[in-house]
Amino acid sequence: MWEKGWNPRLPADTLRKHLIDIKLTASSFKIILDKVKHHSKQSMNDAFYYAKQKWDKINKVPDFKVVDLVLASTLNFKNIIGPKKLKDSYVGPFFVVSLHETNAVQVEMSGELENKHPTLPISLIKPYHPAGNKLFPLRNPNPWTVPPEEQSENENIKKLIHQGESRVNRRRLTSHRTAVSIKSCFSRVSVTL
Repeated sequence: MWEKGWNPRLPADTLRKHLIDIKLTASSFKIILDKVKHHSKQSMNDAFYYAKQKWDKINKVPDFKVVDLVLASTLNFKNIIGPKKLKDSYVGPFFVVSLHETNAVQVEMSGELENKHPTLPISLIKPYHPAGNKLFPLRNPNPWTVPPEEQSENENIKKLIHQGESRVNRRRLTSHRTAVSIKSCFSRVSVTL
């Protein structure tokens, strides 16, 4: 008697009996293997063709030449100073020194990036297009003028440092026991420059 609540499924229940030849011979087994091999080759070719079409649609072959101006992505740069939120996504422009087939470009780094390796992959490079008056006709470049230096006589500037008192008054940072020693270390100091 079957247990109440579920009926066990055997492997023979899921097989379609009219599709299976239980008595396999060598010739029927070879036919099955040939069909499987043909189906797998066709599936691999279809997947390769689909991936190639997608890659060709998205990616373009770069047409950089030597002495072109390019911008370099700062995605992997760790030596740029400042908060990440405000850093530029591309820096440059840099001159292309040489091409390494179609995969990489060697650029001439300058400024704070001189210590960076000059060979960069194509995926981190984009061409530089200078913004001129044709693109922005209403933008007038303002000439930079350096203000004249003010000649001032040597004046005594007095500055009081209240650092010790403000540090003592903040009880969260110092305990009451150390407040006396800190107060003696940071007393009022007048500095003349």
